[in-house]
Amino acid sequence: TMAPQGSRAPLEFGGPLGAAALMLLLPATMFHLLLVARSGPARLLGLPPHLPAPAALWSPGALLLWLTWLGLQAAFYLLPARKMAEGQELKDQSRLRYPINGFQALVLTALLVGLGVWAGLPLGMLTEMLLPLAWVATLTAFIFSLLLYLKALMAPASALAPGGNSGNPVYDFFLGRELNPRFGSFDCKYFCELRPGLIGWVLINLALLAQEAELRGRPSLAMWLVNGFQLLYVGDALWHEEAVLTTMDITHDGFGFMLAFGDLAWVPFTYSLQAQFLLYHPQPLELPTASVICLVNAVGYYIFRGANSQKNTFRKNPSDPRVAGLETISTATGRQLLVSGWWGMVRHPNYLGDLIMALAWSLPCGVSHLLPYFYLLYFTALLVHREARDEQQCLQKYGLAWREYCRRVPYRIVPYIY
Repeated sequence: TMAPQGSRAPLEFGGPLGAAALMLLLPATMFHLLLVARSGPARLLGLPPHLPAPAALWSPGALLLWLTWLGLQAAFYLLPARKMAEGQELKDQSRLRYPINGFQALVLTALLVGLGVWAGLPLGMLTEMLLPLAWVATLTAFIFSLLLYLKALMAPASALAPGGNSGNPVYDFFLGRELNPRFGSFDCKYFCELRPGLIGWVLINLALLAQEAELRGRPSLAMWLVNGFQLLYVGDALWHEEAVLTTMDITHDGFGFMLAFGDLAWVPFTYSLQAQFLLYHPQPLELPTASVICLVNAVGYYIFRGANSQKNTFRKNPSDPRVAGLETISTATGRQLLVSGWWGMVRHPNYLGDLIMALAWSLPCGVSHLLPYFYLLYFTALLVHREARDEQQCLQKYGLAWREYCRRVPYRIVPYIY
């Protein structure tokens, strides 16, 4: 069957079969990690000692808490924003408007949680609910993706994503058919991209820290580091929320199960793995080692932030004094490619910074277990795959100019290695 609406995008993720496999594999991996993190051996590649009873997965309280959380973040999203930003130009030459108030949502959440803890809210209790919460988050992602799939049936052809319209329902359900599904001015994809998941992740981290303090009198140095590093990362993402409008997730990928599950379930429940591990497997950490780990994180953050800021400044205004002196290559589309500064070092310096930070998040967990390094391994695989997707798109978009850029900047992510 030919793809409708002339979308001849080559199938990614191994087509419908790969999509179906990932829809089972991703939730299964998430539950595997949640179970092994709290088990005695904590083996990444071993089976969990015992599987939970179905009753341990379902709790009406968890459902209520999860829906309250989504409702709260949606309410914060609808509050007046300090700024409205315009997205990239769409197929019909229009641009969507987006509220830039993610950091505001983080601060308001922090104030609310602070008030709650002060009033005696048992934050540590959240750690006992991770399994049922992850279960309702997964169910929500499935139901939400189904609604989005049905909604896309009513959408005009110009509103559909280039990738998720192959005509195969399984593949399209996974990849997402509509590019920017909205209910009124509420943008589903943009909302889910950074709010419930990222803020939920730091909240789960904080609950694990509170639980550790309750169990052992005070949180360990390793737990403080993991909380601090990841809070910096989330705070940074929300502070620079506008930058998400130029990413592949927003400009290219439809909103289907891949992003819905990733944003709502995968991020909060698997990215908090290091803190989960530390609660059940406390690790001794001396101050000198901790200082070195902080330095590693700082270097990673410096590269990540420097590269991203340079790219965003250049995209907004190439004649900005901060980027005006950088060397560029002209392309047939009229856009310029940076070949000096951070982007002259490797093709994806932001990924390099990301990976160095991922290493720093895992190091406080010691080196006795592979489990806390899952994020680093997964992230490496994700970035290598994403990098290949980027290359493919850039080659289609810029042609010869991209080939010239690759000749000038031979390494993709790690200088002299890859």
